[in-house]
Amino acid sequence: MYTIGQVAKFLGVSRDTLKFYEEKELVKPKQNMENGYRNYNRFDIYDIATVNFYREMDIEIKKIQELRKSKSVEGIKALLEEKEQEVLEEIEYKKLMLKKLQMIKEDCEKIEQFSGTYTVREMKPLEIKGEIEHINSYDQYETLKENMDSLKKAVTLTSLRRVIRFNDEGILEEKFLIVRRVEDSPKEMEGEILSHPKCMYTIIEDGRWATGGKNIDQNVEANLRKAALSNGYKLLGLVYINQLLTTYEDGLERIFLEMYAPIK
Repeated sequence: MYTIGQVAKFLGVSRDTLKFYEEKELVKPKQNMENGYRNYNRFDIYDIATVNFYREMDIEIKKIQELRKSKSVEGIKALLEEKEQEVLEEIEYKKLMLKKLQMIKEDCEKIEQFSGTYTVREMKPLEIKGEIEHINSYDQYETLKENMDSLKKAVTLTSLRRVIRFNDEGILEEKFLIVRRVEDSPKEMEGEILSHPKCMYTIIEDGRWATGGKNIDQNVEANLRKAALSNGYKLLGLVYINQLLTTYEDGLERIFLEMYAPIK
């Protein structure tokens, strides 16, 4: 027979954990009626080691209690298969999280390299998953949640592309497309594919820290036209804007946006 201290040391668990297992009827050591001490036998040790094993796999106490009462080998297998599926889903989630983190790091590098400059780049193919009328069309955000590629289905704006159509007289219209990068999707494409092999590319800063909350569309358009003219490019009357990153300065947001303006 073993004391609670010996079992705790041997199995690497605390006395409180062993008492908790006892309260949940996961282990039932005999109690010495003379001194009130618990006495654990080898079968109790088997029980505790088994509970520790299932707890390490993050199986709920309630399910372990069910196992403790009665569970066939087939039942245990079914429980483990259920947990296996949860683990596989968690792995996929972690992979997606890692990919998102790497993308944000790349966005930081883009900001350092391209902010305030103009260059020619390809706008890589995007699958159009849906559309909302405006960034403030909150009643349409459910469509955004259903179609975007996100970690936990939280509403984020990185799946949106603001599309501005303009001519020599100014801005004609704008809309917001819900998109997914084609290179990120292993599935067969269902929506329309949007791509432009040759665009003027730049990164601009928006947000209250840089602009005081003023609309900068006209200034951005003027700078884009000036850059195109100086480089001999003809704008096709479209601009695609993607939110890269938001940070803060003096409590005010700094929003970095990348712009693709198709040219010929």
